[in-house]
Amino acid sequence: MRHPCAVPRSEPEGTRQIHRQLYKHQSRSLPGTTEQGEHMTHERTASNQAALGASLQDLLAPTLELATWFLSREDELPEPELREPQAMRARLDAGLGDSGHEAAEAMEKMRAILGQTPSSSSWRFLNQLFGGRVGMASAAEMLAVLPNSSMYTLKAAGAQVLVENEVLGRMCSKVGFGSGEGSFVPGGSSANLVALLMARDRAAPGIRDSGSAGSTLIAYTSVEAHYSIPKNAGIIGLGRKNVRLVEADTEGCMIPAALEAAIEADLAAGNKPFFVNATAGTTVRGAFDPIRAIAGVAGKHGLWLHVDGALGGSMALSAEHRHLVDGSELADSFAWNPHKMMGIPLQASVILVARRGSLSASLDETADYLFQADVDEWNPGHRSVQCGRRNDAFKLWAAWYHLGDSGWDARIGRQMALARTAAAMIAVDPELELLEQPQSINVCFVVRGRSSEDVCDLLDHDGIIKIGHGQVRGRRGIRLVCVNPDLDKTTLKKILDEIKLAGRSLAVEGKKP
Repeated sequence: MRHPCAVPRSEPEGTRQIHRQLYKHQSRSLPGTTEQGEHMTHERTASNQAALGASLQDLLAPTLELATWFLSREDELPEPELREPQAMRARLDAGLGDSGHEAAEAMEKMRAILGQTPSSSSWRFLNQLFGGRVGMASAAEMLAVLPNSSMYTLKAAGAQVLVENEVLGRMCSKVGFGSGEGSFVPGGSSANLVALLMARDRAAPGIRDSGSAGSTLIAYTSVEAHYSIPKNAGIIGLGRKNVRLVEADTEGCMIPAALEAAIEADLAAGNKPFFVNATAGTTVRGAFDPIRAIAGVAGKHGLWLHVDGALGGSMALSAEHRHLVDGSELADSFAWNPHKMMGIPLQASVILVARRGSLSASLDETADYLFQADVDEWNPGHRSVQCGRRNDAFKLWAAWYHLGDSGWDARIGRQMALARTAAAMIAVDPELELLEQPQSINVCFVVRGRSSEDVCDLLDHDGIIKIGHGQVRGRRGIRLVCVNPDLDKTTLKKILDEIKLAGRSLAVEGKKP
Protein backbone atom coordinates (compact mmCIF):
# COMPACT_ATOMS: atom_id res chain seq x y z
CA MET A 1 0.00 0.00 0.00
CA ARG A 2 1.16 3.54 -0.66
CA HIS A 3 2.38 5.48 2.36
CA PRO A 4 -0.25 8.02 3.51
CA CYS A 5 2.28 10.84 3.21
CA ALA A 6 3.38 9.92 -0.31
CA VAL A 7 2.80 12.55 -3.01
CA PRO A 8 0.07 11.36 -5.43
CA ARG A 9 0.89 10.96 -9.10
CA SER A 10 -1.37 13.66 -10.46
CA GLU A 11 0.62 14.47 -13.60
CA PRO A 12 -1.45 13.74 -16.74
CA GLU A 13 -0.46 10.57 -18.59
CA GLY A 14 0.20 12.48 -21.82
CA THR A 15 2.65 14.78 -20.06
CA ARG A 16 4.34 11.76 -18.52
CA GLN A 17 4.82 10.19 -21.95
CA ILE A 18 6.47 13.39 -23.26
CA HIS A 19 8.80 13.50 -20.27
CA ARG A 20 9.73 9.85 -20.74
CA GLN A 21 10.62 10.36 -24.40
CA LEU A 22 12.69 13.43 -23.52
CA TYR A 23 14.47 11.46 -20.79
CA LYS A 24 15.28 8.59 -23.16
CA HIS A 25 16.64 11.03 -25.77
CA GLN A 26 18.84 12.79 -23.21
CA SER A 27 20.11 9.53 -21.67
CA ARG A 28 21.61 8.39 -25.00
CA SER A 29 24.28 11.09 -24.70
CA LEU A 30 25.27 10.29 -21.13
CA PRO A 31 28.83 9.08 -20.45
CA GLY A 32 29.21 5.32 -20.67
CA THR A 33 26.66 4.87 -23.48
CA THR A 34 29.00 5.76 -26.37
CA GLU A 35 31.95 3.74 -27.63
CA GLN A 36 34.24 6.03 -25.66
CA GLY A 37 32.11 5.59 -22.55
CA GLU A 38 32.13 1.80 -22.91
CA HIS A 39 35.94 1.86 -23.18
CA MET A 40 36.16 3.96 -20.03
CA THR A 41 33.93 1.48 -18.17
CA HIS A 42 36.19 -1.39 -19.24
CA GLU A 43 39.27 0.45 -17.99
CA ARG A 44 37.53 1.14 -14.70
CA THR A 45 36.81 -2.55 -14.23
CA ALA A 46 40.40 -3.51 -14.99
CA SER A 47 41.79 -0.95 -12.55
CA ASN A 48 39.63 -2.35 -9.77
CA GLN A 49 40.51 -6.01 -10.43
CA ALA A 50 42.13 -6.44 -7.02
CA ALA A 51 38.96 -5.26 -5.27
CA LEU A 52 36.38 -6.86 -7.56
CA GLY A 53 38.06 -10.15 -8.45
CA ALA A 54 37.59 -12.05 -11.70
CA SER A 55 34.63 -11.06 -13.86
CA LEU A 56 31.73 -13.44 -14.28
CA GLN A 57 32.36 -13.51 -18.04
CA ASP A 58 35.87 -14.84 -17.37
CA LEU A 59 34.50 -17.49 -15.01
CA LEU A 60 31.73 -18.86 -17.23
CA ALA A 61 33.91 -21.39 -19.07
CA PRO A 62 35.66 -22.82 -15.98
CA THR A 63 32.34 -22.89 -14.14
CA LEU A 64 30.75 -24.92 -16.93
CA GLU A 65 33.71 -27.29 -16.90
CA LEU A 66 33.41 -27.70 -13.13
CA ALA A 67 29.66 -28.35 -13.33
CA THR A 68 30.20 -30.92 -16.09
CA TRP A 69 32.85 -32.65 -13.99
CA PHE A 70 30.53 -32.79 -10.96
CA LEU A 71 27.66 -34.28 -12.96
CA SER A 72 29.97 -36.95 -14.39
CA ARG A 73 31.01 -38.25 -10.98
CA GLU A 74 28.11 -37.65 -8.58
CA ASP A 75 27.56 -41.41 -8.10
CA GLU A 76 31.17 -42.05 -7.11
CA LEU A 77 32.20 -43.07 -3.60
CA PRO A 78 34.15 -40.54 -1.49
CA GLU A 79 37.82 -41.05 -0.78
CA PRO A 80 38.11 -43.43 2.23
CA GLU A 81 40.58 -41.24 4.10
CA LEU A 82 38.26 -38.22 3.89
CA ARG A 83 35.15 -39.74 5.50
CA GLU A 84 35.88 -38.17 8.90
CA PRO A 85 35.33 -34.40 9.29
CA GLN A 86 38.76 -33.79 10.85
CA ALA A 87 40.56 -35.44 7.94
CA MET A 88 38.33 -33.65 5.47
CA ARG A 89 39.05 -30.27 7.02
CA ALA A 90 42.79 -30.88 7.00
CA ARG A 91 42.83 -32.00 3.35
CA LEU A 92 40.52 -29.29 2.02
CA ASP A 93 42.31 -26.43 3.83
CA ALA A 94 39.41 -24.06 3.14
CA GLY A 95 40.36 -21.46 5.71
CA LEU A 96 39.91 -17.76 4.96
CA GLY A 97 42.69 -15.21 5.46
CA ASP A 98 43.95 -11.70 4.80
CA SER A 99 45.25 -12.45 1.30
CA GLY A 100 43.14 -13.65 -1.58
CA HIS A 101 43.86 -16.26 -4.24
CA GLU A 102 43.95 -16.32 -8.02
CA ALA A 103 40.73 -17.29 -9.78
CA ALA A 104 42.16 -20.60 -11.01
CA GLU A 105 43.19 -21.54 -7.48
CA ALA A 106 39.73 -20.63 -6.14
CA MET A 107 38.08 -22.75 -8.82
CA GLU A 108 40.25 -25.74 -7.90
CA LYS A 109 39.42 -25.29 -4.25
CA MET A 110 35.73 -25.32 -5.17
CA ARG A 111 36.34 -28.54 -7.11
CA ALA A 112 37.87 -30.14 -4.02
CA ILE A 113 34.93 -29.08 -1.83
CA LEU A 114 32.34 -30.24 -4.37
CA GLY A 115 34.17 -33.55 -4.56
CA GLN A 116 33.35 -34.14 -0.90
CA THR A 117 29.73 -32.95 -1.13
CA PRO A 118 26.96 -35.58 -1.43
CA SER A 119 24.72 -35.13 -4.45
CA SER A 120 21.02 -35.49 -3.73
CA SER A 121 20.55 -36.57 -7.35
CA SER A 122 22.73 -39.66 -6.90
CA TRP A 123 21.09 -43.06 -6.44
CA ARG A 124 23.13 -43.26 -3.23
CA PHE A 125 21.21 -40.35 -1.65
CA LEU A 126 18.05 -41.61 0.05
CA ASN A 127 18.32 -39.69 3.29
CA GLN A 128 15.82 -36.86 2.90
CA LEU A 129 12.43 -36.20 1.34
CA PHE A 130 14.04 -34.68 -1.74
CA GLY A 131 16.17 -36.19 -4.48
CA GLY A 132 16.62 -36.33 -8.21
CA ARG A 133 16.84 -33.40 -10.56
CA VAL A 134 14.61 -31.59 -13.05
CA GLY A 135 17.12 -30.27 -15.58
CA MET A 136 15.06 -27.27 -16.63
CA ALA A 137 14.60 -26.18 -13.02
CA SER A 138 18.32 -26.45 -12.33
CA ALA A 139 19.11 -24.42 -15.45
CA ALA A 140 16.64 -21.72 -14.42
CA GLU A 141 18.12 -21.66 -10.91
CA MET A 142 21.57 -20.96 -12.36
CA LEU A 143 20.14 -18.16 -14.50
CA ALA A 144 18.05 -16.61 -11.71
CA VAL A 145 21.16 -15.49 -9.82
CA LEU A 146 22.31 -13.30 -12.72
CA PRO A 147 19.76 -10.47 -12.26
CA ASN A 148 19.99 -11.18 -8.50
CA SER A 149 16.46 -9.91 -7.91
CA SER A 150 14.86 -9.41 -4.54
CA MET A 151 11.21 -10.36 -4.75
CA TYR A 152 9.58 -7.60 -2.73
CA THR A 153 8.46 -5.24 -5.49
CA LEU A 154 7.71 -5.13 -9.20
CA LYS A 155 10.11 -2.19 -9.36
CA ALA A 156 12.99 -4.38 -8.14
CA ALA A 157 12.10 -7.73 -9.72
CA GLY A 158 10.23 -6.84 -12.92
CA ALA A 159 8.84 -9.81 -14.85
CA GLN A 160 9.83 -12.20 -12.08
CA VAL A 161 6.83 -10.96 -10.05
CA LEU A 162 4.50 -11.94 -12.90
CA VAL A 163 6.14 -15.37 -13.01
CA GLU A 164 5.75 -15.79 -9.24
CA ASN A 165 2.08 -14.77 -9.32
CA GLU A 166 1.44 -17.24 -12.13
CA VAL A 167 3.00 -20.13 -10.21
CA LEU A 168 1.21 -19.29 -6.96
CA GLY A 169 -2.11 -18.95 -8.77
CA ARG A 170 -1.67 -22.34 -10.39
CA MET A 171 -0.83 -23.96 -7.07
CA CYS A 172 -3.82 -22.33 -5.39
CA SER A 173 -6.11 -23.74 -8.06
CA LYS A 174 -4.71 -27.24 -7.53
CA VAL A 175 -5.58 -27.30 -3.82
CA GLY A 176 -8.99 -25.71 -4.34
CA PHE A 177 -8.18 -22.12 -3.33
CA GLY A 178 -9.83 -20.54 -6.36
CA SER A 179 -9.68 -16.99 -5.01
CA GLY A 180 -6.62 -17.48 -2.83
CA GLU A 181 -3.06 -16.22 -2.92
CA GLY A 182 0.32 -17.25 -1.60
CA SER A 183 3.92 -16.44 -0.87
CA PHE A 184 7.25 -18.18 -1.23
CA VAL A 185 8.93 -18.89 2.09
CA PRO A 186 12.31 -20.35 3.14
CA GLY A 187 11.12 -23.90 3.80
CA GLY A 188 8.11 -25.85 5.04
CA SER A 189 8.81 -24.93 8.66
CA SER A 190 8.46 -21.26 7.73
CA ALA A 191 5.23 -21.98 5.86
CA ASN A 192 3.83 -23.61 9.00
CA LEU A 193 5.05 -20.65 11.04
CA VAL A 194 3.17 -18.16 8.86
CA ALA A 195 0.01 -20.30 9.06
CA LEU A 196 0.20 -20.39 12.86
CA LEU A 197 0.75 -16.63 12.90
CA MET A 198 -2.29 -15.91 10.72
CA ALA A 199 -4.44 -18.20 12.85
CA ARG A 200 -3.24 -16.51 16.03
CA ASP A 201 -4.03 -13.06 14.66
CA ARG A 202 -7.54 -14.13 13.69
CA ALA A 203 -8.19 -15.69 17.09
CA ALA A 204 -6.77 -12.70 18.99
CA PRO A 205 -7.21 -9.63 16.76
CA GLY A 206 -5.27 -7.24 18.99
CA ILE A 207 -2.27 -9.46 19.61
CA ARG A 208 -0.22 -8.19 16.69
CA ASP A 209 -0.19 -4.69 18.20
CA SER A 210 -0.58 -5.29 21.93
CA GLY A 211 1.22 -8.61 22.25
CA SER A 212 -1.41 -10.14 24.52
CA ALA A 213 -3.97 -12.76 23.57
CA GLY A 214 -5.95 -12.37 26.79
CA SER A 215 -6.46 -16.15 27.02
CA THR A 216 -4.54 -19.39 26.53
CA LEU A 217 -4.54 -20.26 22.84
CA ILE A 218 -4.34 -23.97 22.02
CA ALA A 219 -3.14 -25.59 18.78
CA TYR A 220 -3.66 -29.21 17.71
CA THR A 221 -1.59 -31.52 15.55
CA SER A 222 -0.99 -35.24 15.18
CA VAL A 223 1.61 -37.12 17.20
CA GLU A 224 3.14 -38.00 13.80
CA ALA A 225 3.35 -34.36 12.63
CA HIS A 226 6.49 -32.40 11.81
CA TYR A 227 8.46 -30.97 14.73
CA SER A 228 8.04 -27.44 13.36
CA ILE A 229 4.53 -27.13 14.83
CA PRO A 230 5.60 -27.05 18.51
CA LYS A 231 8.82 -25.27 17.54
CA ASN A 232 6.86 -22.48 15.86
CA ALA A 233 4.52 -22.21 18.83
CA GLY A 234 7.58 -21.40 20.91
CA ILE A 235 8.88 -18.90 18.38
CA ILE A 236 5.72 -16.77 18.27
CA GLY A 237 5.15 -16.92 22.02
CA LEU A 238 2.22 -19.32 22.21
CA GLY A 239 4.21 -21.84 24.23
CA ARG A 240 5.13 -25.33 23.11
CA LYS A 241 3.08 -26.82 25.95
CA ASN A 242 -0.01 -25.33 24.36
CA VAL A 243 0.29 -27.63 21.35
CA ARG A 244 -1.82 -30.75 21.81
CA LEU A 245 -0.49 -33.90 20.15
CA VAL A 246 -3.57 -35.76 18.94
CA GLU A 247 -3.66 -39.54 18.79
CA ALA A 248 -3.08 -41.24 15.43
CA ASP A 249 -4.40 -44.57 14.21
CA THR A 250 -2.28 -47.60 13.32
CA GLU A 251 -1.61 -46.10 9.89
CA GLY A 252 -0.19 -42.91 11.41
CA CYS A 253 -3.21 -40.71 10.56
CA MET A 254 -4.85 -38.30 13.00
CA ILE A 255 -8.08 -39.62 14.54
CA PRO A 256 -10.80 -36.96 14.12
CA ALA A 257 -12.71 -38.22 17.18
CA ALA A 258 -9.57 -37.80 19.29
CA LEU A 259 -9.22 -34.26 17.97
CA GLU A 260 -12.83 -33.51 18.95
CA ALA A 261 -12.24 -34.89 22.45
CA ALA A 262 -9.08 -32.81 22.91
CA ILE A 263 -10.86 -29.62 21.84
CA GLU A 264 -13.79 -30.29 24.17
CA ALA A 265 -11.40 -30.89 27.06
CA ASP A 266 -9.67 -27.55 26.46
CA LEU A 267 -12.95 -25.70 26.20
CA ALA A 268 -14.03 -27.20 29.51
CA ALA A 269 -10.74 -26.05 31.05
CA GLY A 270 -11.35 -22.45 29.92
CA ASN A 271 -8.74 -22.48 27.16
CA LYS A 272 -9.24 -21.11 23.64
CA PRO A 273 -8.66 -23.61 20.80
CA PHE A 274 -7.70 -21.77 17.61
CA PHE A 275 -5.61 -23.89 15.19
CA VAL A 276 -5.55 -27.40 13.76
CA ASN A 277 -2.73 -28.76 11.63
CA ALA A 278 -3.49 -31.70 9.33
CA THR A 279 -0.50 -33.39 7.76
CA ALA A 280 -0.48 -34.47 4.11
CA GLY A 281 2.49 -36.83 4.06
CA THR A 282 4.15 -37.37 7.44
CA THR A 283 7.93 -37.28 7.60
CA VAL A 284 8.65 -40.92 8.43
CA ARG A 285 5.65 -42.95 7.29
CA GLY A 286 4.30 -40.70 4.53
CA ALA A 287 0.82 -40.86 6.08
CA PHE A 288 -2.07 -38.56 5.17
CA ASP A 289 -4.46 -37.20 7.78
CA PRO A 290 -8.15 -37.27 6.74
CA ILE A 291 -8.46 -33.60 5.82
CA ARG A 292 -12.18 -33.58 5.09
CA ALA A 293 -13.12 -35.18 8.41
CA ILE A 294 -10.71 -32.92 10.32
CA ALA A 295 -12.19 -29.90 8.53
CA GLY A 296 -15.59 -30.86 9.90
CA VAL A 297 -14.26 -30.79 13.46
CA ALA A 298 -12.32 -27.55 12.93
CA GLY A 299 -15.29 -25.87 11.28
CA LYS A 300 -17.64 -26.88 14.08
CA HIS A 301 -15.47 -25.01 16.57
CA GLY A 302 -14.40 -22.14 14.33
CA LEU A 303 -10.72 -23.14 14.27
CA TRP A 304 -8.21 -22.27 11.58
CA LEU A 305 -7.38 -25.40 9.54
CA HIS A 306 -3.89 -25.61 8.11
CA VAL A 307 -2.61 -28.44 5.93
CA ASP A 308 1.09 -29.20 6.13
CA GLY A 309 1.54 -30.59 2.63
CA ALA A 310 5.29 -29.98 2.53
CA LEU A 311 5.79 -33.56 1.33
CA GLY A 312 2.41 -34.67 0.05
CA GLY A 313 1.02 -31.44 -1.36
CA SER A 314 2.26 -32.53 -4.77
CA MET A 315 -0.39 -35.28 -4.78
CA ALA A 316 -2.76 -32.49 -5.85
CA LEU A 317 -1.06 -32.75 -9.27
CA SER A 318 -1.85 -36.45 -9.70
CA ALA A 319 -5.15 -37.64 -11.15
CA GLU A 320 -4.65 -41.08 -9.58
CA HIS A 321 -3.52 -39.95 -6.14
CA ARG A 322 -5.39 -36.65 -5.71
CA HIS A 323 -7.70 -38.36 -3.22
CA LEU A 324 -4.91 -38.32 -0.63
CA VAL A 325 -5.44 -34.56 -0.20
CA ASP A 326 -9.22 -34.69 -0.52
CA GLY A 327 -10.77 -31.83 1.41
CA SER A 328 -7.86 -29.43 0.92
CA GLU A 329 -10.29 -26.84 -0.44
CA LEU A 330 -11.85 -26.66 3.06
CA ALA A 331 -8.60 -25.51 4.67
CA ASP A 332 -7.60 -21.95 5.49
CA SER A 333 -3.95 -22.42 4.52
CA PHE A 334 -1.74 -24.99 2.84
CA ALA A 335 2.05 -25.53 2.96
CA TRP A 336 3.70 -27.11 -0.09
CA ASN A 337 7.37 -27.83 -0.87
CA PRO A 338 8.01 -28.21 -4.62
CA HIS A 339 11.63 -29.02 -3.72
CA LYS A 340 10.43 -32.42 -2.53
CA MET A 341 8.32 -34.55 -4.87
CA MET A 342 8.50 -32.05 -7.73
CA GLY A 343 12.31 -32.15 -7.77
CA ILE A 344 12.83 -28.38 -7.81
CA PRO A 345 16.26 -27.29 -6.45
CA LEU A 346 16.31 -26.26 -2.81
CA GLN A 347 14.67 -24.24 -1.68
CA ALA A 348 11.18 -23.98 -3.11
CA SER A 349 8.41 -23.71 -0.53
CA VAL A 350 5.12 -21.85 -0.47
CA ILE A 351 2.33 -20.94 1.92
CA LEU A 352 -1.06 -20.74 0.21
CA VAL A 353 -4.17 -19.15 1.73
CA ALA A 354 -7.80 -19.56 0.78
CA ARG A 355 -8.70 -15.90 1.20
CA ARG A 356 -6.90 -12.91 -0.26
CA GLY A 357 -5.74 -10.50 2.39
CA SER A 358 -4.92 -13.12 5.02
CA LEU A 359 -1.18 -12.83 4.45
CA SER A 360 -1.01 -9.05 4.41
CA ALA A 361 -3.23 -8.83 7.49
CA SER A 362 -0.49 -10.54 9.50
CA LEU A 363 2.66 -9.55 7.61
CA ASP A 364 2.27 -6.16 5.93
CA GLU A 365 4.06 -3.08 7.25
CA THR A 366 4.27 0.44 5.87
CA ALA A 367 7.67 1.16 4.33
CA ASP A 368 7.68 4.17 2.02
CA TYR A 369 11.38 3.68 1.29
CA LEU A 370 10.51 0.32 -0.31
CA PHE A 371 6.95 0.31 -1.63
CA GLN A 372 7.07 3.33 -3.92
CA ALA A 373 5.26 2.21 -7.05
CA ASP A 374 2.49 -0.06 -8.32
CA VAL A 375 -0.48 -1.59 -6.55
CA ASP A 376 -0.14 -4.20 -3.82
CA GLU A 377 -0.86 -7.10 -6.19
CA TRP A 378 2.49 -6.50 -7.89
CA ASN A 379 4.47 -5.98 -4.69
CA PRO A 380 4.82 -9.41 -2.99
CA GLY A 381 6.64 -7.87 -0.03
CA HIS A 382 3.25 -6.95 1.45
CA ARG A 383 2.49 -10.68 1.77
CA SER A 384 5.91 -11.97 2.84
CA VAL A 385 7.47 -12.75 6.18
CA GLN A 386 10.76 -11.55 4.66
CA CYS A 387 11.93 -8.26 3.26
CA GLY A 388 14.81 -9.17 0.98
CA ARG A 389 13.86 -12.51 -0.60
CA ARG A 390 15.60 -14.63 -3.21
CA ASN A 391 13.85 -15.63 -6.42
CA ASP A 392 12.56 -19.17 -5.87
CA ALA A 393 9.71 -18.92 -8.38
CA PHE A 394 11.62 -18.76 -11.68
CA LYS A 395 12.96 -22.34 -11.46
CA LEU A 396 9.52 -23.73 -10.57
CA TRP A 397 7.86 -21.78 -13.36
CA ALA A 398 10.48 -22.97 -15.89
CA ALA A 399 9.97 -26.61 -14.94
CA TRP A 400 6.17 -26.26 -15.00
CA TYR A 401 6.22 -24.45 -18.35
CA HIS A 402 8.43 -27.23 -19.72
CA LEU A 403 6.58 -30.24 -18.25
CA GLY A 404 3.02 -28.99 -17.88
CA ASP A 405 0.52 -30.56 -15.50
CA SER A 406 0.83 -33.85 -17.35
CA GLY A 407 4.55 -34.00 -16.64
CA TRP A 408 4.00 -33.64 -12.90
CA ASP A 409 1.27 -36.27 -13.03
CA ALA A 410 3.67 -38.71 -14.69
CA ARG A 411 6.47 -37.91 -12.23
CA ILE A 412 4.29 -38.56 -9.18
CA GLY A 413 2.92 -41.73 -10.71
CA ARG A 414 6.45 -43.01 -11.20
CA GLN A 415 7.48 -42.17 -7.63
CA MET A 416 4.48 -44.01 -6.21
CA ALA A 417 5.15 -46.99 -8.49
CA LEU A 418 8.77 -47.13 -7.31
CA ALA A 419 7.60 -47.27 -3.69
CA ARG A 420 5.25 -50.16 -4.47
CA THR A 421 8.04 -51.98 -6.31
CA ALA A 422 10.48 -51.52 -3.44
CA ALA A 423 7.87 -52.73 -0.93
CA ALA A 424 7.18 -55.84 -3.02
CA MET A 425 10.91 -56.64 -3.25
CA ILE A 426 11.34 -56.25 0.51
CA ALA A 427 8.25 -58.33 1.33
CA VAL A 428 9.65 -61.45 -0.39
CA ASP A 429 13.26 -61.08 0.81
CA PRO A 430 14.02 -63.41 3.76
CA GLU A 431 16.67 -61.02 5.14
CA LEU A 432 14.28 -58.06 5.26
CA GLU A 433 10.95 -57.30 6.91
CA LEU A 434 8.48 -54.75 5.56
CA LEU A 435 6.98 -52.88 8.52
CA GLU A 436 3.90 -51.69 6.61
CA GLN A 437 2.66 -51.14 3.10
CA PRO A 438 3.70 -47.66 1.95
CA GLN A 439 0.98 -45.03 1.94
CA SER A 440 2.99 -42.83 -0.41
CA ILE A 441 6.70 -42.75 -1.29
CA ASN A 442 8.25 -43.76 2.06
CA VAL A 443 9.02 -47.47 2.44
CA CYS A 444 9.86 -48.55 6.00
CA PHE A 445 11.51 -51.88 6.79
CA VAL A 446 14.20 -53.59 8.87
CA VAL A 447 17.06 -55.98 8.29
CA ARG A 448 16.00 -58.98 10.34
CA GLY A 449 17.92 -59.27 13.59
CA ARG A 450 19.88 -56.06 13.06
CA SER A 451 19.68 -52.54 14.43
CA SER A 452 18.32 -50.16 11.78
CA GLU A 453 20.32 -47.33 13.33
CA ASP A 454 23.58 -49.30 13.11
CA VAL A 455 22.88 -50.37 9.53
CA CYS A 456 22.30 -46.76 8.46
CA ASP A 457 25.35 -45.53 10.39
CA LEU A 458 27.60 -48.13 8.77
CA LEU A 459 26.36 -47.32 5.26
CA ASP A 460 26.98 -43.63 5.93
CA HIS A 461 30.41 -44.15 7.49
CA ASP A 462 31.59 -46.21 4.54
CA GLY A 463 30.12 -43.73 2.05
CA ILE A 464 27.91 -46.35 0.41
CA ILE A 465 24.42 -44.90 0.90
CA LYS A 466 22.87 -41.95 2.70
CA ILE A 467 19.71 -43.33 4.29
CA GLY A 468 17.83 -42.63 7.53
CA HIS A 469 15.64 -44.38 10.09
CA GLY A 470 12.58 -43.63 12.20
CA GLN A 471 9.87 -45.04 14.45
CA VAL A 472 7.15 -47.11 12.78
CA ARG A 473 4.54 -48.99 14.82
CA GLY A 474 6.81 -48.95 17.85
CA ARG A 475 9.87 -50.22 15.99
CA ARG A 476 12.84 -48.38 14.52
CA GLY A 477 12.93 -49.02 10.80
CA ILE A 478 14.99 -47.96 7.80
CA ARG A 479 13.19 -45.33 5.72
CA LEU A 480 13.68 -45.69 1.97
CA VAL A 481 12.33 -42.55 0.25
CA CYS A 482 11.43 -43.20 -3.39
CA VAL A 483 11.41 -39.53 -4.37
CA ASN A 484 13.99 -39.79 -7.17
CA PRO A 485 12.16 -40.89 -10.35
CA ASP A 486 15.49 -41.74 -12.00
CA LEU A 487 15.64 -44.89 -9.85
CA ASP A 488 14.47 -48.15 -11.36
CA LYS A 489 14.11 -51.79 -10.29
CA THR A 490 17.77 -52.48 -10.97
CA THR A 491 18.85 -49.56 -8.82
CA LEU A 492 16.43 -50.55 -6.07
CA LYS A 493 17.96 -54.04 -6.04
CA LYS A 494 21.42 -52.51 -5.75
CA ILE A 495 20.27 -50.37 -2.82
CA LEU A 496 18.69 -53.31 -0.99
CA ASP A 497 21.77 -55.47 -1.65
CA GLU A 498 24.01 -52.82 -0.08
CA ILE A 499 21.70 -52.59 2.94
CA LYS A 500 21.72 -56.37 3.40
CA LEU A 501 25.50 -56.49 3.02
CA ALA A 502 25.85 -53.89 5.77
CA GLY A 503 23.50 -55.92 7.95
CA ARG A 504 25.56 -59.08 7.49
CA SER A 505 28.68 -57.31 8.73
CA LEU A 506 26.95 -56.44 12.01
CA ALA A 507 26.49 -58.69 14.99
CA VAL A 508 22.97 -59.99 15.61
CA GLU A 509 22.61 -57.61 18.54
CA GLY A 510 23.15 -54.79 16.09
CA LYS A 511 26.57 -53.79 17.38
CA LYS A 512 29.50 -53.36 15.03
CA PRO A 513 31.97 -56.25 15.48
